[in-house]
Amino acid sequence: MGIGEHMADELRLEAKTTRKVLERLPDDKFDWKPHEKSMKLGALASHIVNNLGWTSTILGSDELDIATADFTPEEFHTSSEAVAGFDRALEKAAVEMASATDEDLFRLWTFRAGDKVYFSEKKIGVLRGFVMSHGIHHRAQLAMYLRLNDVPVPQIYGPSADEPDM
Repeated sequence: MGIGEHMADELRLEAKTTRKVLERLPDDKFDWKPHEKSMKLGALASHIVNNLGWTSTILGSDELDIATADFTPEEFHTSSEAVAGFDRALEKAAVEMASATDEDLFRLWTFRAGDKVYFSEKKIGVLRGFVMSHGIHHRAQLAMYLRLNDVPVPQIYGPSADEPDM
């Protein structure tokens, strides 16, 4: 089993919990945000789904130039839309990760804006950071949004106050 297959397994494992959080998002709160500097709940959910699309970008090229990139993020307005979008994006990302060879994963990928290079890093690190860890980070934010709206928070890495039994 190659590294990409292991990464795809980990992505799918984390996705089970992310999906639980997305399922609990209250449809009437998609415009809600906890602070003026925070993202709206719906925008954050959409960001989590769209984040999985980085997998194609990273594995399908050796760089991304945001000065010339053409990307329109998908927006979701209900929990069921976000979950359906997440399921589609997850399956595509997991298949792409699993198909990546170890050689592919150790190639450099560059993130730039025209002549300004933000970084060049091995694709395995970019997938770990931009796709996997980034999604986990935003899932935690959404879990906090649930708590602030009195919606039961699912277990994530262990019991929650709302789901104390493993």
